[in-house]
Amino acid sequence: MSAGLSQRYSLQDLLHLMACLRNPQHGCPWDRQQDFATIAPHTLEEVYEVIDAIERQDPAQLKGELGDLLFQIVFYAQLGSEAGHFDFSDIVTAITSKLLHRHPHVFPDATLQSFGQAAAITVDGVSATWEAIKSSEREQRSSQQLPSQLDDVPLALPAVARATKLQKRAAAVGFDWHEPRAVIDKVGEELTELGAAMQEQSREQVAEEFGDLLFSMVNLGRHLHVDPEQALRRASHKFEQRFRKMEIMIRAEGVNIAHLTLEQLESFWLRVKSEEPRSS
Repeated sequence: MSAGLSQRYSLQDLLHLMACLRNPQHGCPWDRQQDFATIAPHTLEEVYEVIDAIERQDPAQLKGELGDLLFQIVFYAQLGSEAGHFDFSDIVTAITSKLLHRHPHVFPDATLQSFGQAAAITVDGVSATWEAIKSSEREQRSSQQLPSQLDDVPLALPAVARATKLQKRAAAVGFDWHEPRAVIDKVGEELTELGAAMQEQSREQVAEEFGDLLFSMVNLGRHLHVDPEQALRRASHKFEQRFRKMEIMIRAEGVNIAHLTLEQLESFWLRVKSEEPRSS
């Protein structure tokens, strides 16, 4: 076994390695060229790869992807240290302090030493406390004259995730439907408005109404306790698996898929679905 596989390394080793990569004389030219903005897209990619490994239930792959994600944090820490803004220790201190203050039901004095001294609390109680603390933090951070419940919802979030977060923020102050049936009615209303926009043949209006429909569907998922992002990912995976099986079936019959009509393709599609095991 090579030394690289047998040797155990610490977080300090990784921090030192990062400093070496950024060394002006002997470091890596690519790493020395990077800044916060150029690294950000790689961070997003690494997050998705972590999620993919989790969904594939692949622990070995997940270990590697988590390492890649950790390296992103270490990279930012090195950049921050070079600029005199913060270092890795500052990052650890900031998140530890934040979590201590956001968990008074676990650390009543906001210190590690106070662990185990708090009274028991329900999950609903935790959620209420968490949101109240975060709301207070938003007010303290806000540079606006009148802080909003929707402050600090990142614009860079994926659209579905941002819609969910905005809806949760609004729901925290009571601006929400009381039960899923009302949301289903709203989805039907938005679908009708989309149909009307299609009749008018206004591309701008169609796009707007389609967005409203998607927003309502995200809201419905939230009320049904279904993560819309994960649900769509599962639906996409199911479609991909079925389509690939359909391609294999068509090739087995010596047919070019491009020469088939929609009706013929639908027939193969139904055959693929019929061969799937029925869910219990």
